[in-house]
Formats: sequence, structure tokens, C-alpha cells
Amino acid sequence: MRHFIPLTAMLLATAAIAGPPRTVTLQVQRMTCETCPIVVRKALQRVPGVSSASVDFALKTATVTFDPDQVKLAALTQATTNAGFPSTLKAAP
Repeated sequence: MRHFIPLTAMLLATAAIAGPPRTVTLQVQRMTCETCPIVVRKALQRVPGVSSASVDFALKTATVTFDPDQVKLAALTQATTNAGFPSTLKAAP
């Protein structure tokens, strides 16, 4: 006889195991027009495990929230670089 675990129970168990999301700020280079932040944001949102990304054109930064169990920081900087906008982790003040 097979025993089935309801899907909601499995999802809740998985969510309980996952670590807290992490938020970082990237310093983004080469943003020169109002369209650039849109390209950077979309590139970051395509990375599996990223839950949110916002880009500030005036400050030349991107703030990214992601699941550190799924995403490494290098994947975020690689995504922006591949889109034509190299980035680095912004040092905390």
C-alpha cells in the first residue's frame, strides 16, 4: 500500500527548510539612459531564485533579494554583465 503526502504538506516542509532570503546591493556600470535599468532588472529577475530586483538609475545600483540556497552572488553579477552592464557587490557603508 502506498502512502501519499499531500502537496501542501510537502511545500510547507520545504519552505521550513529553506534559509532566509538575502538582499544585496550591486554597483552597476555603464547605465547611461532611462532604458538601462529596465534591462538590468529583467536580467536579474531571470536568474532562478531571485525574488525581487530593483534598479536605481541615479545611484547606479541594483538591489536584489534572492534565495542563497539557489543563487550565488556570482550568478547575479554575471547576469548583469551578460546584459552589458558589469556589476560588483557594493560595499556596506
